[in-house]
Amino acid sequence: MANSKYEYVKSFELQDNLLPQTWIVLRIDGCHFHKFSQIHNFEKPNDEHALQLLNECATDMLEEFPDIIFAYGMSDEYSFVIKKSSTFHQRRASKIVSLVVSFFSSTYVMKWHKFFPHKELQYPPSFDGRVVCYPSTSILRDYLAWRQVDCHINNQYNTCFWMLVKSGKSATEAQNILKGTQTQEKNELLFQQFGINYNTLPAVFRKGSCIFKEEVEEVVKCTEAGDPIKRRRRKIVVQHCDIIGKNLWDEHPYLLSDK
Repeated sequence: MANSKYEYVKSFELQDNLLPQTWIVLRIDGCHFHKFSQIHNFEKPNDEHALQLLNECATDMLEEFPDIIFAYGMSDEYSFVIKKSSTFHQRRASKIVSLVVSFFSSTYVMKWHKFFPHKELQYPPSFDGRVVCYPSTSILRDYLAWRQVDCHINNQYNTCFWMLVKSGKSATEAQNILKGTQTQEKNELLFQQFGINYNTLPAVFRKGSCIFKEEVEEVVKCTEAGDPIKRRRRKIVVQHCDIIGKNLWDEHPYLLSDK
């Protein structure tokens, strides 16, 4: 009822509008996914089907919310970049976080049987979310670089850890062996003890996943004479590439142009 005597309660709502004309990054993380992966017996250190499921959920995000222009994911985490000029839900942080996290979680449940047709979902997947504003493109790129560096560090450690455990070491023994080791030492451990060249492992494990709309030229129709008529369109793609260097951004300058 409009203008009722009870409407004063709205004054207790906090305004949480995000700064205008800044890049919005919404990062979601799986909650209790260690328990979730144990219950569903995910392959260690990486379960390819689980990563494919997350990637498809993130792809649906870009299709559903056009203001999301880039996504980067690894393990049970995904970061979504929303363009600077976006007025999505009046840039209200609580609205953006709640909508994106709930959509992602429900999509995960709906698509579970596509990737795990022989496994029943026995524990509810859930994700938390946080939203941060970044004032410049360079800082935004540093954020994405930070997440990819974290992907490498975590994946390299987990690969070593699980290879040691599968070889007969206890979890404590594996942790003690890896304590204080550097990148090169972990690479040598994998190669010398298990014959694994870390740099040849699938890029999806080492580099994570990038999802964005790539400009492609497609035939939309043909003339009466049979000549193709082409148009440039943007198609959602998933790539496992480097985002720390300049190549991706130089090859796709429109990604961070906010147009």
